[in-house]
Parts: sequence; C-alpha cells; structure tokens
Amino acid sequence: MTEVRTGHAAAGREAGGADADGEGRARPNRWKAIFVTLLVVGALGLVTWVLLGSRLLVVRHVEVAGAGLAPRDRIVAAAAIDLGTPMARLRTGAIAERVERLREVESARIERHWPGTVRIVVRERAPVAVFSRDGRYHLLDRHGVTVADREARPSGLPALTVATPAASDRATRAALAVLTGLPERLGRAVAEVEATGPEAVTLHMADGQTVVWGAAERAEEKVRLLDAVRRTASGRAIRTVDISSPEVLKTK
Repeated sequence: MTEVRTGHAAAGREAGGADADGEGRARPNRWKAIFVTLLVVGALGLVTWVLLGSRLLVVRHVEVAGAGLAPRDRIVAAAAIDLGTPMARLRTGAIAERVERLREVESARIERHWPGTVRIVVRERAPVAVFSRDGRYHLLDRHGVTVADREARPSGLPALTVATPAASDRATRAALAVLTGLPERLGRAVAEVEATGPEAVTLHMADGQTVVWGAAERAEEKVRLLDAVRRTASGRAIRTVDISSPEVLKTK
C-alpha cells in the first residue's frame, strides 16, 4: 500500500511539473504575440499619419503636360488642387472631371509623383475645320465641338459651311464625318466642306474641283472613285465629280 501511494504522489508531482513547464513556455509566447501586434499597429499608425496627417507627403507642385490650345493657368485653375493637400487624399477622378469641362480638353489623366508633385496630362481636342461667325473664326473638332476661336483665320484648316454649325446639328456632323474619314492625301486637298443637309455633303478642293459627296455612308467606295478620277484626269479639267451614288459616276 505504501508503494502505491508513493507511485501516485510521484505521478502527481511529474504531472504538476509538466503543467508548470507548459505554462512557463506559453507565457513568453503570449507576450511575444502581444508585442508583435503592438508593433504592427504602431507601424500602421505611423504610415497613416505620414500619408494623411503629416506635412511630409503633401502637394507642393502641379505640372501640366500635353497642353497647346488651353493655357496652363486655366488648366491648373480648373483642376482646383490646393497646395498642401496630402497626396493620398487627392480625388484624382474628380480632378480629371473638372479639367475635362474645359472646351479644349477631350480627356485628362491625373498622376501622383511622390513625394509632392501632381501631373495633369491632357489630351486636347484636335481642330479639323473652321467657320466664321460675328467676326471671329471658330475651330471645331471632329465631333463638332468648338475648341477655340481666333480673330484671324488659322491656316491649314478647311472651312465649314452649314446653316447652324454645332455638335447637335446633323449637317455639321455629316460634313465632319466625311472630312475626317478622308485619307490624308485627300484631306490636305480640301479647302471647304459644305453641307445643306446630312445627306448633301460637298467638298470644294483647293485646285478648284467640286466633289458632290452626298451622305457620309459608303466612304471607301467613294474614296476609290475620287482617287481614280483625280489620277486619270491627265490634263483634262474635270470641274465637278459626283460620287453621291457610287454606282453612277458623273463628271463635268
């Protein structure tokens, strides 16, 4: 009996020792986990402060790239970026939308260049034609949007002749669709594009030739016909070419 009691007591002492060792090992592990957690939280807090609350990473410079028609000052004013704003807080989408409201700008992209520079990259509308109104010359892009106006007529742009030049006017859109759909070799030769309606477009070439184009459709066929006529004229003056119906070519 004495030996049995002694055996249980020994087993108890061994079990108690094992428990104490396990608790001793677990205690440093818990402190280690707590320390790592506090370290991570502190690091995140520091990064958040640097990005959003400190003066280290704030807007100090605003650059503009791609501008030609729109003055840099107007683009910067439209962007409305406050110097000193934390770079991370910039709402680049909203800034781009404000810049794109300028009539000269077709699209805008806002770039962050750390630590403190914002670059506004614009793609401007390209003028393709010009019309005169109230003593000024108005430049239109391919969509019929007026992108600029001048006191003197700019060189290199064909004149647009329609009743009411505007992006919403069907005759304007048809005339510009024909003009911008021409290959460069023919586009350079156009002095004036005229449209009395969306299906009645006429091109007046710089050499005096008149091309009755008709509707904007079937452009590839009409270009082939016009190329052929202008190549084979060979000294014979063809003043008028009617390709409004490509099946029936008419010349005068």
